[in-house]
This record gives sequence, structure tokens and C-alpha cells, in this order.
Amino acid sequence: MELEKINQHIVAWLNTYCENAGLLGFVVGISGGIDSALTSTLCAQTGKKVILLNMPIRQTKAEYSRAQEHIEDLCQRFPNVKGMEINLSDAFSSLEHLFPEETVEDNLAMANSRARLRMLTLYAVGQSNKLLVAGTGNKVEDFGIGFFTKYGDGGVDLSPIADLNKTQVFAMAKYLGVVDVIQQAKPTDGLWEDGRSDEDQIGASYPELEWAMEFKGDESTLTDRQAEVLTLYRRLNRINRHKIEPIPVCEIPREYLR
Repeated sequence: MELEKINQHIVAWLNTYCENAGLLGFVVGISGGIDSALTSTLCAQTGKKVILLNMPIRQTKAEYSRAQEHIEDLCQRFPNVKGMEINLSDAFSSLEHLFPEETVEDNLAMANSRARLRMLTLYAVGQSNKLLVAGTGNKVEDFGIGFFTKYGDGGVDLSPIADLNKTQVFAMAKYLGVVDVIQQAKPTDGLWEDGRSDEDQIGASYPELEWAMEFKGDESTLTDRQAEVLTLYRRLNRINRHKIEPIPVCEIPREYLR
């Protein structure tokens, strides 16, 4: 990987998109994970206004402290960067009191509601500051297994790192000096109070998923684990097509509209 060329390319792309949009910069939700850390570091290098938004919802202490350490680090390194915290725990509790019982008892529905509450907050802060919402999804999550919340962390204006797989994200983060505590942490989406990792949820590591995403060989030569991962990848890719592909539009026959 030509890390510096990739870095320069993404920063130039961010600058061009922002200028063409007539806006002032970017807002990034900081989770304490590697993807948001890399995305925010790339945005910071544009020299444009950047707000790093920490939005805890009953967050684990480790996730919260990693996010704060990263925000403080970038604010020290880049004068155009500002940190902000909006604790959404009370807002989330209010939703729990309003939602039907069966919804509150559905753990996945409530985890996704956290992501959608954060998306709402990012857009409110972004619009009031004339900023674009920068997405933090990588290639495997966004286009491989659909490991994101539709209209949650999937609701963004632009995606700077969506053509990088997770291994490449880690390499870029190391090159750009992301704080060690984030580089060393297990990837997690931060949507669960028990702090479960992405691998816990998915059932495979990111290197395994990257292999499956690129696999085009003879399946008869696979080990049992490789066959298991490939089956898992294909299943997730299939059931999450509704997130990966554009929203379907029911096209009306032209003669019906005359």
C-alpha cells in the first residue's frame, strides 16, 4: 500500500467535495473505534472546520475513554478541530418509555435505535454548522456484509474510507498516528451495553471476511473453517442486500401516468 498517496488522495477528495457543496467542513461521530478515528484524522487534514462528536448512550467506560482520548489528541494536533459531547442516554431512555413493550424487548431493534439517534444528532449539529456528515464505514462492512444500521451509521453525506478494507484501515491509522489504545482495541460498533466486539456479533474476523469477499477459487480445496466463513459471508451479503443496494423504486408503466 502506498499509504501517503492514499492519504493525500482522500484528503484532496474530501476538500473537493466540500468546496463543491459550498459547505465549511465535516462532522464525525467518534465511537472509540478505528474507523471513526481514521475518518476524523483524514477530515482534520483538510484544514476545514471539523467537529468530533462523542454521543454516549450508556457507553462502556472503555469505549467512552477511547473516544475522548482520540478527540483530545486530534484537537491538540489540528487547530481546525473541535470536540463536542452530547450525552444521549436520557433521550434514549425517553424513547424506551414511549416505544411498545415488544420493541423495547427486541435488543437488535433498540441497538439500531441508538445508531439512528446518533445519526439525527450528527445531522442537527452538521446542518447548524454548515458541515457534511462524514461516514465511517469500511469496504467490508458497507459492501460486503452490510454490517451497519440503515439510516443510522449508514446515513451519511459521503464515505471517505468505504473503498478500504479493515486491514487497510488499520494500516492507515497506524501511519497517521491514531492513538495506540484505539489501534489495539477489538473493533466494536458501540451499540451494546456489554461491549461485545464485531467478531462476537458476526462470527468471523475481518481478515477472514476480507478473504471471503475476494474469494474466486476452487471451493473443493477449502478447509472446514474457510468453507464456514465463506458460507457465513455469502449469507450476510444476501440478507443485507437491502442495505448494500440502492432503495428499490416501484416504476409505474408510463401508459398509466398519461
